[in-house]
Amino acid sequence: MTKKLFTERDIQILSNNPYIKSVSQKGITYTDEFKR
Repeated sequence: MTKKLFTERDIQILSNNPYIKSVSQKGITYTDEFKR
């Protein structure tokens, strides 16, 4: 399995999602609301 890092542009786009708590090059942390 390849490890794809998020680009700065990817991080900007993902940060606008209300269900995403934080984004780094290596991963995404989702909000508790998303997990329900």
